[in-house]
Amino acid sequence: MSTSAHQPATDAVRTGGTVTDRLVEANRKYAAQFQDPGMDARPVLKVAVVACMDARLDLHAALGLDLGDCHTIRNAGGVVTDDVIRSLTISQRALGTRSVILVHHTGCGLETITEEFRMELEEEVGQRPAWAVEAFRDVDQDVRQSMQRVRTSPFLLHSDDIRGFVFDVTTGLLREIDPAE
Repeated sequence: MSTSAHQPATDAVRTGGTVTDRLVEANRKYAAQFQDPGMDARPVLKVAVVACMDARLDLHAALGLDLGDCHTIRNAGGVVTDDVIRSLTISQRALGTRSVILVHHTGCGLETITEEFRMELEEEVGQRPAWAVEAFRDVDQDVRQSMQRVRTSPFLLHSDDIRGFVFDVTTGLLREIDPAE
């Protein structure tokens, strides 16, 4: 096996531990030097970022964010689901955010699967998931759809500052999506 992003897992297995053991040990080291930043749960910049869970997206670095600046909501594809609306509603109504930034990306795994994934799961485990896969073929159009879902939610107080972007995983640049196209 070559050295790659999988190396930490390989190291953990070689030493008799698991990846989770490695992460827990990293937390012990982190906690030994941790100092309470004295913040509350309200984001300093009053912004919530909805993004894909893809491991290639370092959102804080890509957006120049520091600890405490934003709420970050991540899922497969960064799509706006009922649970994302739930989190955004709490973020706005209870914790004071006003802006929403949506970040999808190039080369997303949801572009390679279809809603058939649910049926395959049903065949395998005997039960179809209640959730939709939210697969898509056109990342720009999916960003537009996500912006529309946020803008039209009756639960959100602030829908005037909602912007959507596609992050290029090869260049690190954001490309803004016009909601009207």
